[in-house]
Amino acid sequence: MNSNEIDIHKELKKYFGFSQFKGLQEQVVKSIITNNNSFVIMPTGGGKSLCYQLPALIKDGTAIVVSPLIALMKNQVDAIRSLSSENGIAHVLNSSLTKTEINQVKKDITSGITKLLYVAPESLTKEEYVQFLKNVPISFVAIDEAHCISEWGHDFRPEYRNLRHIIKQLGDVPIIGLTATATPKVQEDILKNLDMSDANTFKASFNRPNLYYEVRTKTKNVESDIIRFIKQHKGKSGIIYCLSRKKVEAIAQVLQVNGISAVPYHAGLDAKTRAKHQDMFLMEDVEVVVATIAFGMGIDKPDVRFVIHHDIPKSLESYYQETGRAGRDGGEGHCLAYYSYKDVEKLEKFMSGKPVAEQEIGFALLQEVVAYAETSMSRRKFLLHYFGEEFDSETGEGADMDDNVRNPKAKVEAKDQVVKLLQVVRDTKHLYKSKEIVYTLIGKVNATIKAHRTDSQSFFGSGGSFEERHWMALIRQVLVEGYLSKDIETYGILKVTDKGLDYIQNPISFMMSEDHEYNETEDEAIVTAAKSSGTADEVLMGMLKDLRKKVAKKLSVPPFVVFQDPSLEDMALKYPITLSELGNIHGVGEGKAKKYGKDFVDLISRYVDDNDIIRPDDLVVKSTGVNSANKLYIIQNIDRKLSLKDIASAKGLDMDSLIKEMEMIVYAGTKLNIKYWIDEILDDDQQEEIFDYFMEAESDNIKDALKEFDGDYDTEELRLMRIKFISEVAN
Repeated sequence: MNSNEIDIHKELKKYFGFSQFKGLQEQVVKSIITNNNSFVIMPTGGGKSLCYQLPALIKDGTAIVVSPLIALMKNQVDAIRSLSSENGIAHVLNSSLTKTEINQVKKDITSGITKLLYVAPESLTKEEYVQFLKNVPISFVAIDEAHCISEWGHDFRPEYRNLRHIIKQLGDVPIIGLTATATPKVQEDILKNLDMSDANTFKASFNRPNLYYEVRTKTKNVESDIIRFIKQHKGKSGIIYCLSRKKVEAIAQVLQVNGISAVPYHAGLDAKTRAKHQDMFLMEDVEVVVATIAFGMGIDKPDVRFVIHHDIPKSLESYYQETGRAGRDGGEGHCLAYYSYKDVEKLEKFMSGKPVAEQEIGFALLQEVVAYAETSMSRRKFLLHYFGEEFDSETGEGADMDDNVRNPKAKVEAKDQVVKLLQVVRDTKHLYKSKEIVYTLIGKVNATIKAHRTDSQSFFGSGGSFEERHWMALIRQVLVEGYLSKDIETYGILKVTDKGLDYIQNPISFMMSEDHEYNETEDEAIVTAAKSSGTADEVLMGMLKDLRKKVAKKLSVPPFVVFQDPSLEDMALKYPITLSELGNIHGVGEGKAKKYGKDFVDLISRYVDDNDIIRPDDLVVKSTGVNSANKLYIIQNIDRKLSLKDIASAKGLDMDSLIKEMEMIVYAGTKLNIKYWIDEILDDDQQEEIFDYFMEAESDNIKDALKEFDGDYDTEELRLMRIKFISEVAN
């Protein structure tokens, strides 16, 4: 069939209702119609599936589409069926079908009704299917998500490795490989493995000019930050990615408690729930999906307005694909990632159990993510360079859509350092990765450097006037400028390019900016919001302390019994003016708010009015009491006078953690009667002595109590007595 005889524009209009193709689609469709092997690299949202759907509908025979995802196949089959009066025009062939359904599929293929047959790679290895497909006309085989072939891809599937062998059995049929993410290394791998070096390759630009890239430090208050972000984007759809199912559940709960409509999505939920949650998101019954990477493959929602990475992903490919789900309609798309080196270390630990080759690849891919997060150059330029694409950060489309470009760091002239760096890479004979090169420059020895005797070279330590971070940042920027290249095949060994050799001879100005330093502040858990999201209002703080003193005096209890300091600090930061808002304040809880709260919210309310204070309405982040299940269990079993040791071990807690949970419960205003337990460890006189101490004490600080009793009681005894005291006196 000659492509000239077919008016593909007419066919496009007939089947899909579009009057023109997008980007490279037209060239790809022509290539496939004329039976050429074709390789399509097109970012998510670029209209990849149309590239093989249209030729399949036009050509004689059935097109086989290999796809790794059952949900994705189902979506596409439904979409194609809606274009035709024949239900059999598209079918899925996978393990979920019954015998009757399989026979129907075969019948439709044999009678020429079926134009597209979606199969999972596992199904293609079944002898009976291969035998059947050998004897029917096949128009071509399309391999979607082709990066699954490459172990350098972010989604390697061993069963993909065998595809070429199976396709050969079907006779001489053209192959179409499609992927939405491919570094030059992965591309080469795909072509080699599918044995189609003659393929017409079509590579669309990976630049998504409407996406705004931002990286923030991940602190303990990442949840409040996310809630604040979502509330600033009220009514817009978004996805939050987390690495573990547990995190997904926890974040979804925190969002729900804070009045954001959100649902969790991960592989641990049953298929029905997953489908339901996905539909709710597509139909806009919920605004936010919190998900592991199981979500989003083939999600065709054009108006996702933000994608948040609560945890940094394992590779830049994953990151690019996941952020690529934002703003597919060309409208606003905010991609926000939270970065902390601790998370990277967790991922590295996680990898250390894998085979060595896999570990090496994993580490190499992860280092690229670290480089992306820490770099202070244009993130867009950095990403596109990773995918083998040049980007001009002055004039390129979308150049200012990135936090680094909008808040640039000061730049310094680094021409001489670049020359020194390139010389060291050259003179160490292209043996080293970034780390060893930096060590050589600053004069630090490790086993590899010793083995190659680099430490005895004249240039060893020649860059000692700068620190490690500085050289790391420089390497990243020099790589993007193309003076160095990183050979991924050898896990990140640096080589000087021809452009770099030329630079050594004829250096020109090189303005470098220092990398970001992301330091998570370790604040004491108890002083949460007050310390880290700003500073408490000192004037109000003073007024609250006076009021507390007055209330305490009236009730003849110590002030800390009413509210602890961290609770007052949190009030002076968030200005709660109703009892329900007060219930969300750190360490307060509903019971306590009811008991003591009225005077406090009245005072704050007056203060806010008198001083025209704009309240940060988004700052009152309720915690889910992620431990609410624990909380209930503890309260019920203390009521049943169960041994505290048994309660702790039933919940997998040590004694310290159980006591912490109990403290949270009583400080928030719920009674816990642990007299039965304390009677076992302290006699009446001892109990009375400690009780009286707390009654007179300025503060409920355990360190002070330890000092006062000078070794008579240990920390655990004092903490348990404090729980009993607060429970009886305050609640």
